[in-house]
Amino acid sequence: MTTRGQDIASVIKKQIEEYGSSASMVNVGVVTEVGDAIANIHGLSGVQLTELLEFPGGVIGMAMNLEEDSVSAVILGDDKEIAEGNEVRSTGRIAEVPVGETVIGRVMNALGEPIDGRGAITSSESRPVEKVAPNVVSRQAVNTPMQTGIKAIDSMIPIGRGQRELIIGDRSTGKSAIAIDTIINQKGGDLICIYVSIGQRVAKVAATVAQLEEYGAMEHTIVVAANASDPVALQYLAPYTGCAIGEYFMDQGKDVLIIYDDLSKHAWAYRQLSLLLKRPPGREAYPGDVFYLHSRLLERAARLSPELGGGSITALPIIETQAGDVSAYIPTNVISITDGQIYLETDLFNSGTRPAVNVGLSVSRVGGSAQTRAMRKVAGQLRLDLAQYRELVTFAQFGTDDLDDATRTRLERGQRISEVLKQAQYVPLPMNNQVVVLYAAINGFMDQVPVDTVKQWESNFIAFMSANHSDILESISTNADINEETETKLKEAIEAFNKVQLA
Repeated sequence: MTTRGQDIASVIKKQIEEYGSSASMVNVGVVTEVGDAIANIHGLSGVQLTELLEFPGGVIGMAMNLEEDSVSAVILGDDKEIAEGNEVRSTGRIAEVPVGETVIGRVMNALGEPIDGRGAITSSESRPVEKVAPNVVSRQAVNTPMQTGIKAIDSMIPIGRGQRELIIGDRSTGKSAIAIDTIINQKGGDLICIYVSIGQRVAKVAATVAQLEEYGAMEHTIVVAANASDPVALQYLAPYTGCAIGEYFMDQGKDVLIIYDDLSKHAWAYRQLSLLLKRPPGREAYPGDVFYLHSRLLERAARLSPELGGGSITALPIIETQAGDVSAYIPTNVISITDGQIYLETDLFNSGTRPAVNVGLSVSRVGGSAQTRAMRKVAGQLRLDLAQYRELVTFAQFGTDDLDDATRTRLERGQRISEVLKQAQYVPLPMNNQVVVLYAAINGFMDQVPVDTVKQWESNFIAFMSANHSDILESISTNADINEETETKLKEAIEAFNKVQLA
């Protein structure tokens, strides 16, 4: 009896000693099913959507389906070592990515891990990949140009900072080329560029990074790559990762350009993920929330009000069409979310018109207000001249013998303008150079130049202006306008150049 009493006393004594010590609670679940990088887990009652989960062996997963008694998670790594009965722990952390100045110039995956072989990314700050877009009150109007360096776009389909402009077209029509040229054009400027590659071959991504390095563009660029060989969950995460990095700089009052290449593959990845998670399929087997997939991403592109620093994110999403079908599900969704589209046409590309921009179908809904006055003066006339030229080409194909002089002149000028708008890859032009070339083309100073030598005339003219009339270029660049004095000087310069060039 005494022994029994001593046992009870020792237990009570131990309880008294341990009273008040902190108890730790860990949310734990058990894997009930695993396969195709999807794990069904029993338990984890307190888990949040997109919360990171820890599997055995340090493998990370992300909670996607939250049901009454189970959780479905996508595995962000190798699922070979995961088996039924394995213990899963919640981390309490929502999917996040490292941000900061140190990520500029780096190539990373969708989890923010470096894949460029240049060591770890040292960053003290991180951001959740998902965030609610700024509301209307937090934004200001788009009124500052974002120069692409491509004549056909800057003149007729201008893009403003804070805009969402869709690049759409069939496979191999030069969609990525426009995006890469735009990044190269920002060299020496104040724009930070983020290139998000989704579902592309490793070799293609490596070639793109090599091109950016060659032209000195990686100094202001971040590359987020979710390759075709990566798990589908990483392809789904990649655009949100890129956007989260961009928002860090936007909140600091800086301007950011982000390119999503491309959102068609992103939608395919999400469809695959949704079907594996047993979500009900809808049109074209896409889940019901596929519109929300892209709307919540693209709505995060904005130009913040001055009270919030005035920073901006300009988004250039890319969509690949099948046989020019812009009425398919994903293209129509993204067209309705964006502020305009640059439509690239296969026929134009194959005929040698590059960039293959269809000016008739392309539109920028807000960029016109962000266009410089100098460009606006030449661009208004340019669109009209091109439209009239295209109508006349159709009419004149039946024979040009009976055409009057005015019609023939318009046809000749249209040919030269079309030639001027052609532009090689990796040679974006500054705004002032674009303006002087387009001014010469529209005002008939190139009418005597043979069509096959127009490009040579253009390059010689730009070199002539840089060497002998840098004051005109400087004035257009500084004032963003062509005043009467500058216009007179420009006319004289073109005439002087033509005397030598056409002699």
